[in-house]
Amino acid sequence: MIKTTACALGGLAVGMGNPLSHFAAEKPINFTSRRPALGERRFTSAAVEAKIREVKSSIADKELAWLFENCFPNTLDTTVRVGTLDAKPDTFVITGDIDAMWLRDSTAQVWPYLQFAGEDKKLKMLLAGVVNRQARCILIDPYANAFNYAATGSQWEKDRTLMKPELHERKWEIDSLCYPVRLAHGYWKATGDASLFDRQWQEAMSLVVKTLREQQRSLNLGSYSFQRVTKNPTDSLPLKGGGNPTRLCGLIHSGFRPSDDACIYPFLIPSNLFAVVALKQLAEIYATALGNGSFANECRAFAQEVSQAVNTHARAQHLKYGEIYAYETDGFGNRLFMDDANVPSLLSLPYLGCCAAQDKTYRNTRAFVLSEDNPYFFRGGAGEGVGGPHVGLGMIWPLGIIMRALTSVDAREIALCLRMLKATHAATGFMHEAFAKDDPQKFTRSWFAWANTLFGELILKVGAEHSYLLKELL
Repeated sequence: MIKTTACALGGLAVGMGNPLSHFAAEKPINFTSRRPALGERRFTSAAVEAKIREVKSSIADKELAWLFENCFPNTLDTTVRVGTLDAKPDTFVITGDIDAMWLRDSTAQVWPYLQFAGEDKKLKMLLAGVVNRQARCILIDPYANAFNYAATGSQWEKDRTLMKPELHERKWEIDSLCYPVRLAHGYWKATGDASLFDRQWQEAMSLVVKTLREQQRSLNLGSYSFQRVTKNPTDSLPLKGGGNPTRLCGLIHSGFRPSDDACIYPFLIPSNLFAVVALKQLAEIYATALGNGSFANECRAFAQEVSQAVNTHARAQHLKYGEIYAYETDGFGNRLFMDDANVPSLLSLPYLGCCAAQDKTYRNTRAFVLSEDNPYFFRGGAGEGVGGPHVGLGMIWPLGIIMRALTSVDAREIALCLRMLKATHAATGFMHEAFAKDDPQKFTRSWFAWANTLFGELILKVGAEHSYLLKELL
């Protein structure tokens, strides 16, 4: 029987005392692996397994080592379906307990495995398969966020939008098109393999840029609308499915946030900044690997246009924090000051390459996000962190705690985050979607592969940059 308890945190402040003293945890009695039996795993990478053994042996805290061993390979162990389609690698990646592939989640789930692609040909093929599958999905519908393995329909097929049987859900989220660019660019950088940038992939990327342009809505409202018959207002868009009104300013509309919740003001700033990065990555691929200077220049110009619009409309003076980024705006001067744990978030901007971790506006924004002036920052007896409206008030997302650590330049803050993550997995050995701020036994989604893999990514980063933290008993 594995049991973990934690004392009340009170008010946490990274700069006050030893952050490790805020928790008193009862050690689990045994650390039996929670991974599927070897013969039941969906995929096994020799390189990943070797890294797990190496890193686990360097972690002094047995519970943290156990969490890493369970979480880091969870995407490979449980969520991938690997094969070929049209004589090319094809990999379908479910999100966990939902049998569908999100463009966002699938990228995030396999992202930390890119570093091993050069030493594991099987893993390289799996990653190539994700890039190929994402391109096919975009060509089916660039406005969809989640896809079925085949044309099987879904529980959302009655949504009032242009549903197709290949779609699981059709919520327009800017980041759904940015993440596949990130993965393709990352794969190319990690392997030097440009063979994936074939006609199909280039057609998909042309559609990415076209769709982002359409959602600037410079000519009209565009072709997308979405409504759902639901009791939850964040699951549908107002004004006949077009979303709340905006003023033309160069920013890109997003119907929904990466949480799959509807935007209040449709210019979602973290996603617009992510689009700037993605467009620059496309420009690099087209200029260097494909020799298409014209499209590369188009992408660069588009990125510059959006970047300037963000600087004009999304930077604002907060009463307490100075100049910070708004989470959403509308071009009319209205701004929403908050952050959500789902990525892209304001907290995640350096992680995604949108700004430097020491950028002054980001530092001010971060101070706001990690305070109770952010309406979705919660502090309780179990921990503190960013949540969001998706599962309700008082629910802290491990994604937010992990991203706080990934973007931190303070070793004490990173140690604090590790301790909170260790104390709030409710003896399951895995990360969850969210847990109650005063009781981690109350959590949502026991199988959420993105959070698991991201936790593994954090441990690798800590091992590379602050290895002494892994040699301490947290």
